[in-house]
Amino acid sequence: MNSILLAVLLVAGIGLIAGIGLSVASVVMAVPKDEKAEEIRECLPGANCGACGFSGCDGYASALSKGETDKTNLCAPGGNDVAVQIASLLGVEAGSIEPKVAFVHCNGTSDHSKKKLDYKGVMSCKMASQLFGGPKECVYGCIGYGDCVDVCQYDAISIQDNVARINPMLCTACQMCIKTCPKELIELVPLYKTKAIVTCKNHNKGAFTRKECTVGCIGCMKCMKVCQHEAIKVENNTAHVDYDKCIGCGECEAGCPVKAIHILKLEK
Repeated sequence: MNSILLAVLLVAGIGLIAGIGLSVASVVMAVPKDEKAEEIRECLPGANCGACGFSGCDGYASALSKGETDKTNLCAPGGNDVAVQIASLLGVEAGSIEPKVAFVHCNGTSDHSKKKLDYKGVMSCKMASQLFGGPKECVYGCIGYGDCVDVCQYDAISIQDNVARINPMLCTACQMCIKTCPKELIELVPLYKTKAIVTCKNHNKGAFTRKECTVGCIGCMKCMKVCQHEAIKVENNTAHVDYDKCIGCGECEAGCPVKAIHILKLEK
């Protein structure tokens, strides 16, 4: 037999045997599909933000299917509509989701906050913050280079006068911006409820804060004293609002000497 023909036959035979082996292995070793998880996954928005506490939408769908959690209301971007769909698939009662929106606790615009240096480098808040805390005098304030803008999948964030601003009508509370901000300035606040919001997270003493930002919280406790519902506490030289206690009466806003507190009211 021609040596070339023999070599071809040998290679073909080996390929045939290998192909049959792979086909058998694919059947024997196949991982069973979780059809329920796939159905649940189709209900989820696909943001993969991790706000549910699992490794993205696939992880949440798998956990619900396997009974690792029975909470159908963990998907903030999907809201109550998704919670109802999932509950219908699982045959359980749907939990409700309190509407929330991300808010940037800083008002250090160019008119209010001083600069201490001209930053030349990668236009990233994370990178800039590593150089003396960033270009602004206030090392706690928004740098304004848009790391939060880059991770927002819903175009809800923009930079306005060197400070990140969030459009509450576009925000889905996915928390991606919260995880990204190196200054930890962003948090979820109640939506469609009138609440007091502190637009500062500076922890320096009042005299020092005044030199850095004209609208920075100076920890004077006037807001705390006028609040009749014990909704405000001053900790680490900064005012903090307990949204469960706050009724949005506006007394703290009127009493704040530096205008670091505002009443947030969004209509449906």
